[in-house]
Amino acid sequence: MSFELPTLPDDWTYAPLDTCSHKNSITYGVVQPGAALDIGKPLIRVNNFRDRHLDLSDVMYIAPEIESKYSRTRLAGGEVLLTVVGSVGQVVVVPAHLAGFNVARAVAVIHPLPHIEPEWIAICLRSPLSQHLLGSRANTTVQTTINLKDVRALPIPIPPAAERRVIAEFVGALDDRITLLRETNATLEAIAQALFKSWFVDFDPVRAKMEGRAPEGMDEATAALFPDALEESELGWVPKGWRNVSLKEAVSIHDSKRVPLSGQEREKRKGPYPYYGAAALMDTVDNYLFDGVYLLTGEDGSVADTNGYPIMQYVWGKFWVNNHAHILQGKDGVATEHLMLAMQRTNITPYITGAVQAKLSQTNMWRINFLKPTREVSEHFAALIDPLFVRFRHNAEQAQTLATLRDTLLPRLISGQLRLPEAQALAAEV
Repeated sequence: MSFELPTLPDDWTYAPLDTCSHKNSITYGVVQPGAALDIGKPLIRVNNFRDRHLDLSDVMYIAPEIESKYSRTRLAGGEVLLTVVGSVGQVVVVPAHLAGFNVARAVAVIHPLPHIEPEWIAICLRSPLSQHLLGSRANTTVQTTINLKDVRALPIPIPPAAERRVIAEFVGALDDRITLLRETNATLEAIAQALFKSWFVDFDPVRAKMEGRAPEGMDEATAALFPDALEESELGWVPKGWRNVSLKEAVSIHDSKRVPLSGQEREKRKGPYPYYGAAALMDTVDNYLFDGVYLLTGEDGSVADTNGYPIMQYVWGKFWVNNHAHILQGKDGVATEHLMLAMQRTNITPYITGAVQAKLSQTNMWRINFLKPTREVSEHFAALIDPLFVRFRHNAEQAQTLATLRDTLLPRLISGQLRLPEAQALAAEV
């Protein structure tokens, strides 16, 4: 690689990544894993990478005889993994409990030398410099691919060992704070989902009253809001007085102002407000179209996941949305969060059209069923889950602030431009 590198302090130096690793140890994993099995050797793929850690909820298992041919990438813990095909540039350090796992062809395994911490290698690979160098040399002809030759040649800044350790610990502490906030949010959402399932899927309060029992976990006033009988509807048994209705009866949709901005326009209009597409935050711009709490669902392109459930984004504050998403809010006593919890359980495959590009039109969206309880039940449920989602939004904002701080400080820390005491003082203000 030929490029101009940032100047380092006198007692720092640059070293190619392959000289920081065991000889010939930077390589990729299983090329032809064969059919997925129910039991076998676990394989880490690109889809398992989640924001600096591994999500093992969907692990592929392969035949032991296939995995045995790739003992070079069998994990022991402490390796650094880098995605090199598809969603490239994601980095994690392998925890010890994943010893015995292997990796797919799209994942490179890096074995740092004993005196160089894997955490240091990982934060250097995540730095804007490394990400830029890898991205600029990626082959995008068919699928984005990083050449291992370029990975091995990446320049890694090497400060004195003591300084490396304290910088890595500082960045790791920020990562831990961010992870804790996100795990807390996952718990908050799980609590809301459990309550939703109890009330609106299993009808626990209604069934308890039918059996002459007091519904669990609620006072008499709340229990009185529920009927004591089920009645048959065209879609099955529902609590008496509740109705299966069109989604239109529970949702307000905002069609106006959905003005797309091209990448060139967004580049000219950088600002503080999020700019969303159908499936993700795409940019930040200098103005906003909406202010409040909304649910975004894909209108075309990113409409549903592989299981047919809608791709959604729970967003709040001031933001801009392009014309690839529906902008929804609950109405008539139904909270937007209630709407989200219901949609998370709704397979929308029958309502999607488009042979080339998936599309969920407004007309077809109104064909989606929504179980609508009485207004009193809807309002009471909204009041119960509101504190959960107030905290959820606060945690998400704090996590984003910490992530922005980390990403701002990281390149300056690992180049020696910012010393640790200054960085610690900035982090203490968050």
